Amino acid sequence: MHLFPQIMEFAQRFGYKVVLADKQNWYPDLTFVCEENESIKFAVDIKTTFRRNGKTAGFTLGSHGSYFKERNKSKNIQFPYNQYAAHYCLGIVYTRNEIPDSEQLNIYKTEEIDATQSMVGYRKVTRVKKLESIVSVIKDFDFFVAEKWKIASDKQGSGNTANIGSISDIEDLKEGNGVFSSLGEKFFDEYWMNFGTAVLIKDGKPLKIKNIRDFLEFKGRLDLLEKINPKYLPRN
Repeated sequence: MHLFPQIMEFAQRFGYKVVLADKQNWYPDLTFVCEENESIKFAVDIKTTFRRNGKTAGFTLGSHGSYFKERNKSKNIQFPYNQYAAHYCLGIVYTRNEIPDSEQLNIYKTEEIDATQSMVGYRKVTRVKKLESIVSVIKDFDFFVAEKWKIASDKQGSGNTANIGSISDIEDLKEGNGVFSSLGEKFFDEYWMNFGTAVLIKDGKPLKIKNIRDFLEFKGRLDLLEKINPKYLPRN
């Protein structure tokens, strides 16, 4: 609720309209479409995660199945993947707030909603001067924007779905220093298109590729390992 008016203002300032995903589970959350040339589109997914011991819980960066592999298709995606000029993540990192026991809380009445309304596009925006009766459960926000391939890890974001996982180091998220940041977007695309399906023969046995080291060995490019931050390489 707080961010969307700002997003709309940003889009209008640069001559874009915002298209929301038609369905809740579709990618991306927002599509920026150039008003002068509608073939120019940018995907923006809004992701939130919390701090934990200097890191975050991480988040998912969209599917590596269906629309990611078949990039001219429109299943579960607002527009075909290959129509987007770039894919961005608007990340929000927060700290969980410790809520006191209910006996320790004071109840306040809010002031009336300001009757003054402004327009953002076709939406009316109202403002609340004071809202003390709602205790915030989160605090200390950090915001960042990065192309999703730059903050991707080589692991799935969840065990039972085909989702790309992000890295979890907060500073690396802010700086866009993921597993593929030094390799390039083409390596990111090829790795995740083949995740769990491409097979490496190792010690005479077939091994499905599920980490960046095995992928680079499969590609015959182990020389590129030195470009990757060692903390993101598998231990073996």
